[in-house]
Amino acid sequence: MSDEEDVAPAVKKSRVFYGSLEEKERERLSANVASSTATGSDAVRAGIEAGNINISSGETLEIEERVSERQQEALAEFERRRRARQITVSTDDAEVKAGLRALGEPITLFGEGPADRRERLRSVLSVVGPDALKKSRKDEERAKRSQDECQQTWYHEGSASLKDARLWLARYSLPRAMRRLEAARAQKEVTEATKTIRQQELHKSLRNLNNFCSQIGDDRPISFCHFSPDSKMLATASWSGLCKLWSIPDCNLIRTLRGHNTNVGAVVFRPQAGVSLSQSDVSLASCAADGTVKLWNLESDEPVADIEGHSERVSRVSWHPSGRFLGTTCYDYSWRLWDLEVQEEILHQEGHSKGVHDLTFHPDGSLAATGGLDAFGRVWDLRTGRCVVFLEGHLKEIYSLHFSPNGYHLATGSGDNTCKVWELRNRKCLYTVPAHQNLLSAVRFQPTDGHFLLTGAYDNTAKVWSHPGWMPLKTLAGHEGKVMGVDMSPDGKLIATCSYDRTFKLWLSE
Repeated sequence: MSDEEDVAPAVKKSRVFYGSLEEKERERLSANVASSTATGSDAVRAGIEAGNINISSGETLEIEERVSERQQEALAEFERRRRARQITVSTDDAEVKAGLRALGEPITLFGEGPADRRERLRSVLSVVGPDALKKSRKDEERAKRSQDECQQTWYHEGSASLKDARLWLARYSLPRAMRRLEAARAQKEVTEATKTIRQQELHKSLRNLNNFCSQIGDDRPISFCHFSPDSKMLATASWSGLCKLWSIPDCNLIRTLRGHNTNVGAVVFRPQAGVSLSQSDVSLASCAADGTVKLWNLESDEPVADIEGHSERVSRVSWHPSGRFLGTTCYDYSWRLWDLEVQEEILHQEGHSKGVHDLTFHPDGSLAATGGLDAFGRVWDLRTGRCVVFLEGHLKEIYSLHFSPNGYHLATGSGDNTCKVWELRNRKCLYTVPAHQNLLSAVRFQPTDGHFLLTGAYDNTAKVWSHPGWMPLKTLAGHEGKVMGVDMSPDGKLIATCSYDRTFKLWLSE
């Protein structure tokens, strides 16, 4: 063995350091980072050169902005919850629903209870602000107030001729009212037994009404009929545009009035026609669907005057009891009053929401009643211009109105197949007569005493009803078409009906 093999290897002694190793450790770490960075940068550079890594220039990801947006949303949500805790919401569920409705939100959700609904309202108010509910309520009140103002009757200043006419009407109507009241007081002194006997006799005669005469009046349906003040003539209007005068009671044709080119709605005698007026004076008025209104005398078959100014259909004309004024109803939602002495329109009265179909004057001459397609009736005081009674109750259009001679009852016929009798003294409906099986086209009180009521309807019949009591006394059946008009002679002896079947009939008690 050699000496070298015998020598034992030297034992490596561990190095012992005294003091802090912080600086040495920092140097070691920095060296490692530098070497790894160099290695990483070289690897990235090699990847870019090989085409495996694509880095576009100028594009950055704004992480800070997104973080700030999320922070702002969170802060806004916290702020909203803080406001929601401060908002006072009613515990009344009805008020909560009303508030949600005012804000345009659904008043309830599926499975939602009152507490959940209350929290939802609070949440909505925290977003839109607590003043939004007050603002919506103010807007709702303002809209309701404006709607109420639109429904109110309004007035405007009239002309000097209208003022003179109103004063004249007051002077004309007050003495007539006094005479009517005196007659009512005298009637009140009559014993009940006498009244009962008279009523029984009248009912007996009415039950004996029979068809006295039937006449073909035209080639087209007859829309209206009206007796002359002396009960010696009957005027009929037809859809052919012709108006005809017939002698009573033999029903012979006296004259044909030619002037209208379309359906004639009505033809009426002036109150003094044939009594105190001469043949050459204006004695009749007629209206047609094209808006024309014509005046006629008893001498010529040509109109003596035209009343112009209507743009829509004129359905009815009516004379004031004095004979000085003429009322017309138009489908432009208004009715008009014409003064024939000054030959001008003195009143253009609005008030209906649809076309006005019929007009009638009070026996005293103080009031006018109108009814139309809006199913409402109105009673106007001609001396003041005010609507003194509003007739609400019909379900469909009002096609006919008529005052009773007693002065305080008004009958209306409607498309709801009923006739209503209104008590003007307390402004209420006195009785509803279930009169017919189709719409009522005409209603008329007995012209002398008002002791019975006559109705005509589109069920081809006319009926007579007692007043008061409203019992059916007689059904006047005989027309083959709908009854379009009825009238009673001023002397109370004859009843006339005209129909779609182109005939008119006279009814007389045997």
